[in-house]
Amino acid sequence: MGTHTDSTEPEEPTDPQGSLPTPATPVGRDALDAILARPGRVVVALDFDGTLAPIVPNPEQARAHPEAVPALAALAPRIASVAVITGRPAGVAVEYGGFSGVDGLEHLVVLGHYGAERWDAVTGTVTAPPPHPGVAAVRAELPAVLESVGAGTGQGTWIEEKGHAVAVHTRRAPDPQAAFDALREPLTDLATRHGLVVEPGRMVLELRPPGMDKGVALREYVREIGAEAVLYAGDDLGDLPAFDAVDELRAQGTPGLLVCSGSNEVTALAERADLVVDGPGGVVRLLGGLATAIGSPAA
Repeated sequence: MGTHTDSTEPEEPTDPQGSLPTPATPVGRDALDAILARPGRVVVALDFDGTLAPIVPNPEQARAHPEAVPALAALAPRIASVAVITGRPAGVAVEYGGFSGVDGLEHLVVLGHYGAERWDAVTGTVTAPPPHPGVAAVRAELPAVLESVGAGTGQGTWIEEKGHAVAVHTRRAPDPQAAFDALREPLTDLATRHGLVVEPGRMVLELRPPGMDKGVALREYVREIGAEAVLYAGDDLGDLPAFDAVDELRAQGTPGLLVCSGSNEVTALAERADLVVDGPGGVVRLLGGLATAIGSPAA
């Protein structure tokens, strides 16, 4: 979670109609064909930060790309479902995304805290489990742990309170990568002592309860909807479990398209993706292209 100023500009070869980029892999091309052939059985799932919203220095200032909501509203009525799967609290993602009360997004679902929380547009409410006790314990000890390795908030690190989790950002440090590397082991030790896990990201380390990740959330949601094809788009290491889930679904016969919202900060997703687009702007163009290619909304 940091400034998105160095995104890659991958080639996006287009289809003959010029509306959609062409996946680089045969399995991705097959999945796109399946998505276009039976859109009413398709789930499109997307990360928020770095995928629908440009990365910014202060995560509290993150907002969805200006064209993200219109693109989602155009696409959602044409497919089975759109889900946003994020490490943020569900309500925060809804607020920062501007998803509430939008025509076309009446059935949007936001799965927050890696699926532990859920916001449904149809009810406008968030359902969530009680907080893990380890989060409060970690929160109390965290400042001292940061100071012990010379990476306290006075040295440019920043603690983000996330309700059911807590995150430490290093992007503002004089050497963000060095601070990230110095903190990874002590924060992992701290999390382990209190029954939590550490989720690394783009210059951020998040301490959260175990048992849920974006892969679990995606698999459960695809099963709930009964989807016959799936597209997942993400940009960061926390999206790798969702990529794994799509691979598992493909092995079971469900077509899946893996999309990377590209940047120079994380290359692990680009190496596995069927399609790499240029950050949130590229994701928005892809969503709009899908809506155009599918045509009339589902009855």
